[in-house]
Amino acid sequence: MLRQEGRNLVEVLGRFHMDEILQPEELPKKYAGFSTNFRREAGKHGKQTRGIWRIHQFEKVEQYIYCEPENSWDFHEELIENSEEVMKELGLPYRVVNVCTGDMNDNAAKKYDVEVWRPPLGEYGEVVSCSNCTDFQARKVGVRIRRSDENETAHTLNATACATERVMTAIVENNQTEEGIKIPEPLQEYMGGREIIEIEK
Repeated sequence: MLRQEGRNLVEVLGRFHMDEILQPEELPKKYAGFSTNFRREAGKHGKQTRGIWRIHQFEKVEQYIYCEPENSWDFHEELIENSEEVMKELGLPYRVVNVCTGDMNDNAAKKYDVEVWRPPLGEYGEVVSCSNCTDFQARKVGVRIRRSDENETAHTLNATACATERVMTAIVENNQTEEGIKIPEPLQEYMGGREIIEIEK
């Protein structure tokens, strides 16, 4: 059963240290993982979600951090910077949105979205969510930090590094020329050195 759309990997990483008491000196614990994710509905939410932008099965790379409470806000900024770096390296125009509380779920105390520009639609589309969950997730699964007086609940954070289908869509939409689709420089070595995908005539 799908509990929350696209959160399969977050659910797994959030249980790596279930019922553990972590030592302060071993923190932060930083993880990254790649997985296939699923959502209940696909392509039923207007023009922005046509094609592979919103599909039932999709892949993504997720970042996850366990840390001490006093450091979680700094790590939240670090995670969003990591996600921004991917967009910069790929040459994609983007913006960072500080999500209002009315659009957030119960898990997050603060959430950023990274949105890329979609020229065919003349609007931005979300490719990254970056959340500081403070002690919400860790409290549910019993992840604590050892203290001299009383053990303290850890803080956890998660962020998408790359939602592959959406990033591929953004690359195609932002790199079209009369000759074909320009391949971003960091990806050219994985495309046999090609710089452009020519239009078949």
